[in-house]
Amino acid sequence: MGRIAGLPSGAVAVLARRLEAERERWALWLPVALGMGIALYFELPFEPPSWLGPVIAGFGLVLLWTSLGVASLRPLALGVAVFGVGLAAVTWRAESAAAPVLARGYGPAAVHGRVVEVTLLPAGRRVILEDVVLRGVAPEETPARVRVSLLRGGADRVAVGDRISVPAMLSPPPGPAAPGAFDFQRFAWFARIGAVGYAHAAPTVLEQGQPSGLVMWLDELRRRLSARILAVVPGDAGAMAAALITGDQTGISRDTMQAMRDSGLAHLLSISGLHITFAAVLVMGLVRYGLAAVPWLALRFPVKKWAAVAGIGGALFYMLLAGAPVPAQRAFLMLAIVLLGVLVDRMALTMRLVCWAAVVILLLLPESLVGASFQLSFAAVVGLVAAWEAWQAWRRRWADRPPTPAGRVMAWIGASLFTTLVASIATAGFSAYHFNRLSLVGIFANLIAVPLTGIWAIPCGLAALLLLPLGLEAVALVPMGWGVEAIIAIAREAAAWPAAATITPALPGASLWLLTLGGLWLCLWRTSWRFWGLAPVVCALLLGWFHRPPDLLVSADARLVGIRDASGGMLLSTVRAERFTAESWVRRAGADHADLWPVDAQSADGRLRCDALGCLYRGSGGQQVAIARSVEALADDCSGADVLLSLVPVRRRCPGVRHVVDRFDIWRNGAHVLWLDSGGGVRIENTRWARGERPWVPRPETRPRPASRPVSAKR
Repeated sequence: MGRIAGLPSGAVAVLARRLEAERERWALWLPVALGMGIALYFELPFEPPSWLGPVIAGFGLVLLWTSLGVASLRPLALGVAVFGVGLAAVTWRAESAAAPVLARGYGPAAVHGRVVEVTLLPAGRRVILEDVVLRGVAPEETPARVRVSLLRGGADRVAVGDRISVPAMLSPPPGPAAPGAFDFQRFAWFARIGAVGYAHAAPTVLEQGQPSGLVMWLDELRRRLSARILAVVPGDAGAMAAALITGDQTGISRDTMQAMRDSGLAHLLSISGLHITFAAVLVMGLVRYGLAAVPWLALRFPVKKWAAVAGIGGALFYMLLAGAPVPAQRAFLMLAIVLLGVLVDRMALTMRLVCWAAVVILLLLPESLVGASFQLSFAAVVGLVAAWEAWQAWRRRWADRPPTPAGRVMAWIGASLFTTLVASIATAGFSAYHFNRLSLVGIFANLIAVPLTGIWAIPCGLAALLLLPLGLEAVALVPMGWGVEAIIAIAREAAAWPAAATITPALPGASLWLLTLGGLWLCLWRTSWRFWGLAPVVCALLLGWFHRPPDLLVSADARLVGIRDASGGMLLSTVRAERFTAESWVRRAGADHADLWPVDAQSADGRLRCDALGCLYRGSGGQQVAIARSVEALADDCSGADVLLSLVPVRRRCPGVRHVVDRFDIWRNGAHVLWLDSGGGVRIENTRWARGERPWVPRPETRPRPASRPVSAKR
């Protein structure tokens, strides 16, 4: 017997039979091929040429044409073509999103612009401005959009469409807190945001304007709806009611949001399938039963199909009102396909709904693939649909047994529990990767909160939307507030349980690949070989288990340094500067808090010793890391350490030091992390090396900025 591609021909024959048995599932792998093309783009350390994707797609089409007589090659050829389409789509999207990015800090000075988006914050409002004018900055260097956080006083009168002037401090979008952390610069690039900052005083409205365009009109409508909801239901209950109706979560207090996360209920605040389905069902019911009340219409026209069209329109409006997040887009597309099936008198296959919804979203917004929202949303839905298909096959064995009333109740409870369990398992790995947190009590909290949300809170919220034009929204909002308060109480009670949420260290990127491909293999196939997908999932978890957080970290502006102590906790050089970066480091290290560096003393584990000029850190392998905070410390540190981390420029040679990272290195390459191996080795990474030369990664200026202030160990 011959060998093909290194495998015995018998193994190839078995593989061919397996694939043939799954012929009807081949189409489900089209969005996977599309996503792999997009994922390759983001994994590359350089920007691929714009012709590469079309060339790969063309090669796949040629291969498809030449393999029409070879059935086993057609799926492969089609996969290559779709892979190329994905790469071409994301490359084009990155090029079309190109816009100027602020080269250096600006202000404090006046920022003029037109408000296109307003977001409510606990401490004020955050606006996005277009048609920006910055004094002293050339028009070709002025960002297309800037994001400014406004102070509470005087910001209430700012509305979408207004042209304002606000004294603000702007800076380029910040980079990741560490290699592998969330890349805000990439997010800002695709959103065409070229600068971010904060106001120093209240804004001045130069010209009041009406929202122009559908997006701006919907943003303003969302803001006004949130304000009217909060006027009826104040506090966290009103903020959560606004989140359930409009998708605006910014008014929820930090403690309540943390309780929702720890209890596994945060997904209820994301406008997704539950919300979109209720909106469509409500509109369909009103239209269908309203038309059915007129016998002449009901007997002569397909009122059911008219209601389906109205349901699509209602769901579309609700999705746009909520800001069209990825879960809402996925839910709307799936619902639209189902209702289109009603129009043509056909039933749609559920997993194919998910497939085509993913294809549309990836073609329109290919950058959403690397976002937590897309991954969590589709992981939950794919897992639930696969579990539902398996449940249907098992259920047919018991179809001849008529259910009793008690059996129906138990079936409903079992279905709710099973759904929550499946969704929790399907999203657990992605939650650990993106948020470093796993909820252990979510299954119990969801068992009560999900039915309460679907049966009470959301129907009341949709009724409030219908009553708003009449000024009677309080009739529905007050009862909705009762339900929301019950959900908050459930979240707080569940979050207070011991070990309610487990903090997990950051997973490597390979774990995300293995989790995704293993989960897809497990869910998309139907025969027994689907369980082969468990192997890469286990490997992903093992990689996470053996992945060690860095021992030392320094922020991109050299104002914050963190180390890992012997117990796995974090010690920070300051608690004043770079709070977001510090929170990210602590979370990614799997720690629940961080302590302050010792001042002119030694840490509890004896690894860190500090004085007025700097610190000396000893690694587990005996490596000596000198952390210099001033030029005066360099005389000693350049001769007696294995690694020199200098927060000031090093303008002299240090022949006795194996590795030198100074202020200029940090300025050029961003945040740095160091691993000190037990064998005495040292490994250094930074955010520039990790991301490569990409459009959203700023290139260093030829002349460096002045050194930042030295790191302080004072509170």
